[in-house]
Amino acid sequence: MRPTARAIRATPDLKVGPTSVWILVFAFLIASPAAAQAVHLAVIVGLSGDPEHAETFTRWAGTLVDGAVGRGVTRDHIIYLAEEPAKDAKRTTGKSTKEEIDRAFATLAKGVAEDDVVIVVLIGHGSFDGRIAKFNLPGPDMTPADFDALLKKLPSRHVAFVNTASSSGPFLAELSGPGRTIITATRTGAERFATLFGGHFIDALFSDAADADKNRRVSLLEAFNVAKLETTRSYEREGIMLTEHPLLDDSGDKQGSPTPSVESKNGRIAAVLSLGTSSAGEALPDDPKLRALILERRDLERRVEGLKLLKTSMDPARYTSELEKLLTELAVKGKQIRDLGGKH
Repeated sequence: MRPTARAIRATPDLKVGPTSVWILVFAFLIASPAAAQAVHLAVIVGLSGDPEHAETFTRWAGTLVDGAVGRGVTRDHIIYLAEEPAKDAKRTTGKSTKEEIDRAFATLAKGVAEDDVVIVVLIGHGSFDGRIAKFNLPGPDMTPADFDALLKKLPSRHVAFVNTASSSGPFLAELSGPGRTIITATRTGAERFATLFGGHFIDALFSDAADADKNRRVSLLEAFNVAKLETTRSYEREGIMLTEHPLLDDSGDKQGSPTPSVESKNGRIAAVLSLGTSSAGEALPDDPKLRALILERRDLERRVEGLKLLKTSMDPARYTSELEKLLTELAVKGKQIRDLGGKH
């Protein structure tokens, strides 16, 4: 049961305080199924401050990890660091200290390919002293500069960083840049009250209702828009002033937008990033022909997403032509699956 807006209070006072290259990449993506993107997820739960928030944050993180597995993210591609790992021993991979986070990112950097997608989600409380924002952790807190240094070590060109904590707004300006999608629960560091956005965002990632384009995957953009709406509704139901204003930036403009979309400056990349498809975690059929067709369709879907990520770096005519080819192949594959009685 998620806490209502009435339960929100101030965050506990935890502490004071070039084109040719892209064309070659595209050609490789289209030519080689082995180049299909893998998704890596890092979930970091910081200080809770009290038992109520500890329970809520653990529930959010568990939902995120289990949902990612259900969407096709493999367990060995998931990092889950918690304030008290023993409370969720089956899922957690370590404690959320700065030292352990540094170590986890070093391991992540070694296992991530250039075309893989990396999604980092922070759950917890933040603080802001008027100059520097921080994500609160057991031991030393981490600043946007700290996380920027870690993100720079990742070879992936498709990184999403989602800070669902209070006072998270300043993280956007410092982390914004090419190849990065940044989402924050607040627009400024001064929005220091505990946030509801994280729970709504995680729920939306695995909600069929959030899949606006009905492509069997919920993009980060779709989840953001649903979570923002549900957050506002939560405050309205309780009749209290909205104290969190989420932002999304994927253009590198360091500004972010409260209303991103595929037609606007921010939202185009987030529209093609996701944790996988709703059917990815389902058991494959025993029939070898049907099984092969389903795997081929999943590969085509990943190649479509890879192509979309390259859209802004390609000649428009070539992009349209290649997209049409892939979509045609997808349609044919879908018919073949249906003809064999497949339900996937």
